[in-house]
Amino acid sequence: MRNMLILQCSPRAGGVSDTVAEIFATGALQGGSPVHTVPLRQYDITPCTGCRACTRPPHACVLASAGDKPDGAEELFALLHNAPAIFLAAPIYFYALPAHFKALIDRSQRFWAAREHGSPSGRTPRKTPVITALTAGRKRGRRLFAGAVLTIAYFVRAFDATLEKPLLLRGLDEPGDLLRRKALCRAIENLGRHWGAVSGQAACP
Repeated sequence: MRNMLILQCSPRAGGVSDTVAEIFATGALQGGSPVHTVPLRQYDITPCTGCRACTRPPHACVLASAGDKPDGAEELFALLHNAPAIFLAAPIYFYALPAHFKALIDRSQRFWAAREHGSPSGRTPRKTPVITALTAGRKRGRRLFAGAVLTIAYFVRAFDATLEKPLLLRGLDEPGDLLRRKALCRAIENLGRHWGAVSGQAACP
């Protein structure tokens, strides 16, 4: 059985979005899906330079094998491609996604280039469900999450995935702010349980 991928996209370990991911993972396990939790901050990702090399076949990124240290983007892309379901948890900084997460998103340009040129990916589209939780300390702002949601929606399309209705959480500066909201924690766990059941069925051969 393949594992549901849980990607923690915060640069800060143990923060609010990491805590959301842990609660969701608990529910997913209860729902019957094994999980693979991946802290994005543990991967070295070289930012895209816009060199446009990936616009030409075979649409490879020159950064994947450049430099002395291995670049983590390709390993992460493989995890995203192979997961039966994906959960992304990220904080919002200045109405946007954290820089390290955005670096990974920008590196997915090679997949869009391949699609634009009609290059076969070698993969069967599965419309993998992507569940997203975005957290913010700010309590106000009508469009606080709008840009981040749109960015993620286009990002996951590169992996033949579909963004489900995102979980948008305001007024959470510290994990304690979340943990005191017992009903919200139960809702997150129940969401994980639901998608754990769905993922568990999809992951079986």
